[in-house]
Amino acid sequence: MARNEKKDRFIKLEEWVKKTFPIQHWQMITLLLMCYDVVTIAGSFFAALWIRFDCRFSMIPEEYLNAYYRSILFYALGCVIMYYVMHMYQSIWRYAGYNELYRAITAVILCTVFHVIGIWLVLRSDIYSGRMPISYYLFGTLLQLFFAVLIRFSYRFINLMRSGRVSSRSDRRPVMIFGAGNAARLLMKDLAAAEESDERICCILDDNPNKWGRFIDGIPIEGGRESIMSSVAKHKIEKIYVAIPSATPKQIRDILTICKETGCELLTMPSMYKLYMGEITVNAMKEVAVEDLLGRDTISVNMEEIFRNLQGKVILVTGGGGSIGSELCRQIAAHNPKQLIIFDIYENNAYDIQMELRKDFPDLDMKVIIGSVRDSRKIFDVMRTYRPQLVYHAAAHKHVPLMEDSPCEAIKNNALGTYKTAFAAMVHGCERFVLISTDKAVNPTNIMGASKRLCEMIIQAFDNKVKAGEAEEIPQLFSHIIKTETNREERLRMLRGSKTEFVAVRFGNVLGSNGSVIPLFKKQIAEGGPVTVTHPDIIRYFMTIPEAVSLVLQAGTYAQGGEIFVLDMGEAVKIDTLARNLIKLSGHRPDVDIKIEYTGLRPGEKLYEEKLMSEEGLKTTKNELIHIGCPIPFDINTFLTQLEELKDAADRNKRNIKEMVMEMVPTYQP
Repeated sequence: MARNEKKDRFIKLEEWVKKTFPIQHWQMITLLLMCYDVVTIAGSFFAALWIRFDCRFSMIPEEYLNAYYRSILFYALGCVIMYYVMHMYQSIWRYAGYNELYRAITAVILCTVFHVIGIWLVLRSDIYSGRMPISYYLFGTLLQLFFAVLIRFSYRFINLMRSGRVSSRSDRRPVMIFGAGNAARLLMKDLAAAEESDERICCILDDNPNKWGRFIDGIPIEGGRESIMSSVAKHKIEKIYVAIPSATPKQIRDILTICKETGCELLTMPSMYKLYMGEITVNAMKEVAVEDLLGRDTISVNMEEIFRNLQGKVILVTGGGGSIGSELCRQIAAHNPKQLIIFDIYENNAYDIQMELRKDFPDLDMKVIIGSVRDSRKIFDVMRTYRPQLVYHAAAHKHVPLMEDSPCEAIKNNALGTYKTAFAAMVHGCERFVLISTDKAVNPTNIMGASKRLCEMIIQAFDNKVKAGEAEEIPQLFSHIIKTETNREERLRMLRGSKTEFVAVRFGNVLGSNGSVIPLFKKQIAEGGPVTVTHPDIIRYFMTIPEAVSLVLQAGTYAQGGEIFVLDMGEAVKIDTLARNLIKLSGHRPDVDIKIEYTGLRPGEKLYEEKLMSEEGLKTTKNELIHIGCPIPFDINTFLTQLEELKDAADRNKRNIKEMVMEMVPTYQP
C-alpha cells in the first residue's frame, strides 16, 4: 500500500513539473546539443594546438595554453549564441539539406572571424602581440565544423543509409519511372523519404538518348519507350510512374498505350502546375484515366473573358445538381458572381453541390431551389424573385434507351421544359440564355436526340423573334389546366422590350458523367465481367466534364444570339477500344481475364455521332477549338404552332408522338 502511495505521489509530482515547467522533447535535445557544441568546440581548438606541436602536450608553450584557457569558454558560448541566431538548434535535422549545411558553414566562419579578432583585442599585450599560430585557427575551425556537421547530419545520414537498404530489399515492389527530368528526381526523393513505402525503384526510362546509360541517384537510365516491355520483364516491374508533366497529350497517350500492355499499375503526373509548385510527390500522382489515352489537347479558354462575363452577375443554373450542372456551378462560383441560383428536381444532388460550395466558397451568395422546369408557375416564380442575368439550362433527360420507352417524357422535360424556362427568362429581362445541347441532336435516330434538336430550334425561334421585335407573338405554354391571363398586359410589355440573347452549346459524350458508359464499364470490371459493348464498330466523341463546362462558359462570352457552338473534339474513339483500355488499366487482360460481350445496338442508338448537320456550315471563333454552326432556316410561326400541338399530345401521352416530332424535325429518322 505504501509503495503504491509513493508511486502515485511521484506521478503527481511529475505531472506538476510538466505543467509548471513545460519542456518539449526538441527543447531537451537542444540543451544537450548546446552542451555537445561547447565540449566539441573546446576540444577542437585544444586538438589544434596539440596537432600544431607534433601531438605532444609538453611541447605546447605555456603562453599559448594560457591564451587558450582564457578565451575558449567565452568563444564556445559565443559560438552557441551564433548557432542559435543561425537556427542551428531549431532545424529538424532528419530533413537536413543544403540549406542547413550552408548555415552551419556560415556560422562557423563567422565565429572564427570573431575568434581571431577577440584574441587579438584581449591578448594583444601578451604573447606575440596577441597572435596565435595560424594552424591553431585553421585546424580548430575545420574540426569545429566537422563536429558541428557530424552530429547534425548523422541522423539524416543513417536514415538515408537505412532507406537505401530498405529500397534495395528484394521483398519490395519493383517500380519503374518513365522520365529522367526534374519531376522524376523529385519523385525519387519523395519515394526515398517515405518510410512506409514498400517500393524500390529498379530503373528509369527516358526518350532522350543523351541520358541513356547514365544514372540518377544510382538508378540506371536504361533506354526510351522502346525499352518499356524489356525493362518490365527484366526487373519484373509491377508499377510504372510516368513523370513527364511537360509532355503533350499525344506523347502521353503513346507512352501509356505501350505501358498498359505490360499489365503494370500506372500512375501519371497531373500537370505542369505541380512541378512549378514543387508538389511532385507520390500522393500527387494520379491513376491513369481513360481520358489520358484520348491523346487530345484539352480545350483552352480565355478565363479573363469568362471572368468579365460572370463577375457580379446573378446566374441561374437549371439541373445544377447533375454532372454538367454541378461543374457549371463550381466554375461559376470561382468567378465571383453576385448570386448563384441552383435549380434542380433531384434534392440529393442539389444538397451535395450545396454542401460542397458552402465549404469551398463560404462567401458565395447561393440559393438552392427544388423544382421542375416543366412547371411554368414554379420557373416563373424563380425568375420573378431572383431576376437572373445569365441562365445556363442543363436540366434534361439524357438516357437514350429510357427515352425511347418514354418518348412523351423526353418531349415534356427536354423540349417543353426548355421552352418554359426560356420564355420565363425572356419575360423577366434575362440578358443571355445558354442551352446545353448534344451531338445526338445532329441527324437524330432517337427521341432523346430529336427532343434536343427541338430545344435548339426553340432557342433559334426565340432569338429570331427577339431580334425582329416580335417577342410578344411567342405563345406561353402552361403546365396547368387553366390558362390564366393574370398580368397579361405587363407580360406583353416586358416581351416587347426583351433583349435576351439565346444560344446553344453542342458537345459529345462526357467522361464520368451520369450518362457516360465509363462508370458502367468500371462497375462491370469490378464485378469480374463481362463488359458489354453494343457493337464492335460503334464510335463516339469524348470530352471531360471540365472541358464541356469551359466550352459552355466561353460560348456565353461569344454569344450574339442564335448560334450553335460546337467543340472540335478531335478524333472519334471506338467504344470497343475504350472498354479494352479500361480492362488493361485495371490490370486485367481483355477476353482472357475479363470477357467482352457484344449486345447489339440499343433502340435509337447510332454507330456514330455527328457534330454538325450536313446543311450547317462552320464559322470560326477566337478559340480555334470552338466553332459556330450556321442556323438552319425553318418556318418559325409554323414551328411554334406545331409545338403547341406537340405539347397537348405529350400531355395526353399519345402514341404517335414520334410521328409528330418527325414532321417538326426533318432530320429525325427513327
